[in-house]
Amino acid sequence: MPLAIEGRKSDNQTMKSYRPSRAPCPIARAARVLGDRWVLLILRDAFLGAERFEEFVERLGINRAALTSRLAIMQEAGLIRRDPPEGKRARYLLTEKAHALAPLYAEMAGWSAAHLYGEGETTPAWPPNPG
Repeated sequence: MPLAIEGRKSDNQTMKSYRPSRAPCPIARAARVLGDRWVLLILRDAFLGAERFEEFVERLGINRAALTSRLAIMQEAGLIRRDPPEGKRARYLLTEKAHALAPLYAEMAGWSAAHLYGEGETTPAWPPNPG
């Protein structure tokens, strides 16, 4: 089954686009949009307060083209909205659909803490405590 993110040629580079899944399995449908590493990390940073394009670039170390395409995918999927829709200095804000993912992120963080950290390693809290 192809992933949510499919390549399309534009201006001599590959751009990413979102096409919703029609799979009968709800996990497969979720994986279509959430199965990309960058999408998960962009959402994480948005949950932690990032809103501006440059904030995501700085926090994630993602290249600008990859961030641009992932933000477009996330907008198409209804996870974020751009404010204002056109122009510069936009903010990328989580939608209700994205906020509904908060329990999933808490569960994922708990699973990671229980299974992916070695003995004696400190497990960061999720969400992080404001400091």
